[in-house]
Amino acid sequence: MKLWEKGIPTDKQIEQFTVGNDRELDLVLAKYDALGSIAHAKMLGNIGLLTTTETDSLVFALNEIIADVEKGNFVIEDTFEDVHSKIEYMLTVKLGDAGKKIHTARSRNDQVLVDVNLYLKDVVKELKEQVKTLFDLLMESAEKHQNVLLPGYTHLQIAMPSSFGMWFSAYAETLIDDITMLNAALKVVDQNPLGSAAGYGSSFPIDRTFTTKELGFETLKFNSVAAQMSRGKSEKTLAFAMSSVAATLAKFSMDVCLYMSQNFDFITLPAHLTTGSSIMPHKKNPDVFELIRGKCNKIQALPYEITLITNNLPSGYHRDLQLLKEGLFPAIQNLKACLDISIFSIKDIKVKDNILNDPKYNYLFTVDTLNEMVVAGMPFRDAYKAVAEQLENGTFESPKQTKHTHEGSINNLCLNEIKKKMNASY
Repeated sequence: MKLWEKGIPTDKQIEQFTVGNDRELDLVLAKYDALGSIAHAKMLGNIGLLTTTETDSLVFALNEIIADVEKGNFVIEDTFEDVHSKIEYMLTVKLGDAGKKIHTARSRNDQVLVDVNLYLKDVVKELKEQVKTLFDLLMESAEKHQNVLLPGYTHLQIAMPSSFGMWFSAYAETLIDDITMLNAALKVVDQNPLGSAAGYGSSFPIDRTFTTKELGFETLKFNSVAAQMSRGKSEKTLAFAMSSVAATLAKFSMDVCLYMSQNFDFITLPAHLTTGSSIMPHKKNPDVFELIRGKCNKIQALPYEITLITNNLPSGYHRDLQLLKEGLFPAIQNLKACLDISIFSIKDIKVKDNILNDPKYNYLFTVDTLNEMVVAGMPFRDAYKAVAEQLENGTFESPKQTKHTHEGSINNLCLNEIKKKMNASY
């Protein structure tokens, strides 16, 4: 029997289409469904809809289910629609009437909202930890290589001098913005929707403040319709935060691929981080970073996928919302994997010294040269023309050294300030 079944069988083709791959995806939510049910059972006991014995039995049985989930022993057979059906069935088999009472004053609609919010809270915390680890690694690399000069580019044309310290710490500071996005997503999902039932509340005298505290939510999503409307918005908010992290990883990966090519030759990767060619024995390909780039570009499409699924849906529940799991859950695992492999790989990047000895980088210092003329008293536009003439007639001499002093410049990277900013944001 399905939770909603009234004795009329459903066509098998309809059932297969409507259930989709919910069983596989819902395995991620099993622990959270049990946690939500524990809080709900305790609340029902507090308001007298369950006896103390029934409440204690349900809590004990649900903790056993959580233990099974953590051991990898929990499965959702194809005789069940979803995780909610399976857990309620297990409780009913074990506890009889007490198991049948667990669904009192709630709907699968607010069940899945609770499950997803609890899951996404943990996801955000895990992603933040990974991002912070990556940040620390990039800052360590910035400190180690802060005096190794690197060509800077605009329009993929040689522009001005940079350094590996500036390059590594640029991505590190960008991760702080990504942390800010993740914090915003946490704020959105850290609201308790339990008790909103099918989206319009319940006639039972439930205590939603109790379940909010029991589940560790920061606050309650008070309006029951607003709680229902948060489905899709919560997922999209996290998707935008994930997209922000993914954009940082994709851009960094593109830099690695570019800088490793023989035409640039700024960095090298050890053999264990590269792959070869089936016909070209000299090849050492940065496949890891190419795949990070590709996977992260897919993740950046996720907010728009969710937007298209939820766009213009009226208030209330709609089965379209079930499809949100299909894009979001695998994307979460992909982003975690990309962060893990980035942390694993970046520490082994080898930077090259004396890159700027190549004569083609002499023009990197034209701006520094004309700025010195300005400091000496020449108007900027005249200094610009003077250096342009030197370049034209071949008399320009590159100083090949930098004297930048302002905050965040090549000789004043403000690494300690960047660390403080991360600590304040984290």
